[in-house]
Amino acid sequence: MNKPIKINCFQCKHFAVTWEPKYPKACNLFEFKSEKLPSLVIFHSTGTPCTGFEEKDK
Repeated sequence: MNKPIKINCFQCKHFAVTWEPKYPKACNLFEFKSEKLPSLVIFHSTGTPCTGFEEKDK
């Protein structure tokens, strides 16, 4: 299996932190919650890097 391209979800404007202990990380663009970083979930599900990354405004 290919290594995922490192996408830092913490720098993405679609990333969110939830109050759910079981699913603390979320992607508002693709509308899902996970225990892992959304970019890793997307890579393992599709085999391609996340296409929704948009850097947060600074």
